[in-house]
Amino acid sequence: SVRQVQLVTWVGVGINIALAALKLILGTVGGSQALIADGVHSLSDLASDMAIIMGSRYWSAPPDGTHPYGHHRIETIITLSIGLLLATVAIGIGWTAINALHGAEFEVPLRITLWAALISIVSKELLYRWTLRVGQRVKSAAVRANAWHHRTDALSSIPVAVSIGVAAFRPDWSFIDPIGAIGVSLFILSAAWSIVWPALVELTDGGVANEDRQAILSIARDTTGVKSVHAVRARRVGSGIYVDLHIMVDGRMTVNRGHAISECTKARLLQDGPDVVDVLVHLEPHENEEIHED
Repeated sequence: SVRQVQLVTWVGVGINIALAALKLILGTVGGSQALIADGVHSLSDLASDMAIIMGSRYWSAPPDGTHPYGHHRIETIITLSIGLLLATVAIGIGWTAINALHGAEFEVPLRITLWAALISIVSKELLYRWTLRVGQRVKSAAVRANAWHHRTDALSSIPVAVSIGVAAFRPDWSFIDPIGAIGVSLFILSAAWSIVWPALVELTDGGVANEDRQAILSIARDTTGVKSVHAVRARRVGSGIYVDLHIMVDGRMTVNRGHAISECTKARLLQDGPDVVDVLVHLEPHENEEIHED
């Protein structure tokens, strides 16, 4: 899985370098502030690519003496960093564009700048789809976040292309170019929030989504020998879910039999649970017919 992640990310590095250079050069020569802003966005993609390349070697490392639960939090930290980087870029682009709107004159972009935006839309959408497939295959939130970083570059190039086209073919509407840059910044800011918030929830040990919790509860409850399930706690760490729950079994059975049921519960959750990678089962005697689940 590390090889797959690094392959798609290194390809992304090459594409981002080429696109950033193309956008910044043509944006400067062709007089398009929106395209320059989009070029800066491509540079931020390059930074997140490098974070994935360096981080994937560490978060995939097995548990050791100093990290008995593994290194999955590194992936979450990198995911959060990508989101914060996107937000910083968005604020910078928006601030520059707003200042440009206060200018007395607006430069009319050359029509050649339109091609850079169109090339970016196609290439980054293809890169997004490939990266997302890899992220889903290896169950990596950081790789999926990087995929969305690619898509924001593709989608943010659409208003850039529109604003350049309008300004180039209607010079009296040249003010639309910095407006396009503001639209890019708002779109990037929205994407940043969708990446940052889940990472913050995970770092603060927030619980998993209700559908995941219900799936865990259902699997444990349907295990042969389990009378009741309660005190279910589950949290996401990197791409996996850690589960802690209590099961109640017939109090008259032997310790060996009760232990076998708890091991069966654990095995079923690891096999069929939603991204479950570790399970801690607490065994309790069930003394009456009342079953409680929460």
